[in-house]
Amino acid sequence: MRDVMISQAPQVVAPWQWRDFITLGKPRVVVVMLVCALVGMALAVPGLPPTKAVVLGLVGIGLAASGAAAFNHVLDRRLDALMLRTASRPLATRRLPTPLALGWAGLLSVSGIGLLAWQVNALTAWLTLASLIGYALIYTAFLKRATPQNITIGGLAGAAPPLLGWAAVSGEVHPDALLLVLIVFAWTPPHFWALAIHKRDEYARAKVPMLPVTHGEAFTRLQIWLYSWLTVAVTLLPFATGMSGIVYLVGITALNARFMVWYWRVWRGRDSQAPIGAFWFSIRYILGVFAILLLDHYAVLAGV
Repeated sequence: MRDVMISQAPQVVAPWQWRDFITLGKPRVVVVMLVCALVGMALAVPGLPPTKAVVLGLVGIGLAASGAAAFNHVLDRRLDALMLRTASRPLATRRLPTPLALGWAGLLSVSGIGLLAWQVNALTAWLTLASLIGYALIYTAFLKRATPQNITIGGLAGAAPPLLGWAAVSGEVHPDALLLVLIVFAWTPPHFWALAIHKRDEYARAKVPMLPVTHGEAFTRLQIWLYSWLTVAVTLLPFATGMSGIVYLVGITALNARFMVWYWRVWRGRDSQAPIGAFWFSIRYILGVFAILLLDHYAVLAGV
């Protein structure tokens, strides 16, 4: 009886703090995106990219990405409250008023895109706006709730940062920049589906049609395994097309070997902790891919 009384007692919601606004921007995710954008900037020119384009480009892209993440918090606040992984978010706990969060999201987005249009170039601003709309509206508001292929289709918006960085420095959409986008695009499904397996029950409770919920874990593990091989194949394209040299080939071969060991463990399905382990490794993996691209780029310039 005492437990029933406790469950019926009104919950005390702690007041919001300034840290909640930082949380809305998903800073750890944005940092990964900015690293990819920075490498795109570096690869766009033979030497060092212009300081102004790098600094203002990263600030603009970072603000817009944080704005898109904040919109994601607003649109997903009810789903977040149903999942252990996201239940402590500011809007899921009702700690932060929704209108305030919406205003913050709009301020970040407008500031970022406005800065890019004013101080960088119009192409980068338009591409960033398209990416923001793709993630905040098309993926979060529609695809996430409509299809188990949500992350595959919506992953294109999240794959844009290297293209945005390239455009910020060069003012053009180059085939090599699109290849960088393709790498992130191919990597996204195995990365996120590994997490979806680990959090399958939470997604099912929230009625989000993630692939493990709609098609089962065995099918998802097979898809992860196939997309992992696709990722490996795509990451070899920079060498095959002449975009990168032997330093990249050696580095990416070693990194891909470790990547496939993790996802082989996921595919086998004998280790319940393999999916979450693969998820965390895959973040280091994509950072490693771009770090090797950068290392090779400057090694070639140095005549190595």
